[in-house]
Amino acid sequence: MAKSLMIVDDSATMRKIIMRTVRMSGLKFERTEEAGNGAEALQKLGGSPVDIILCDVNMPEMMGTELVKKVRELDSCANTKIVMVSTESSKELIDGVMADGANGFINKPFTPEKFQEKLSPLID
Repeated sequence: MAKSLMIVDDSATMRKIIMRTVRMSGLKFERTEEAGNGAEALQKLGGSPVDIILCDVNMPEMMGTELVKKVRELDSCANTKIVMVSTESSKELIDGVMADGANGFINKPFTPEKFQEKLSPLID
């Protein structure tokens, strides 16, 4: 089954690095989307939900932590998996986003192997 991915990060360069690393991991996505912040991601998700969201924590307009809560309120995204990708890795932050509905957390810097490890169980 074809899978779709959305990368949400306020840095266009980081979105490209994440996309390249996901490709290097061997994971295949038929459709990929990008958003520069949580508000833009929500707008795009309203028209076309995705299977997996890779989301930064710190962004302007709407933080990734808020995006997790908003996505979990959307019936159309009931099956969407959310994995946070951030340099911030405090136990409180990770526990909080996981409690709010995130499905995983990847620390920056990351490797293709880390994406493979965290995303493979979510797309099988």
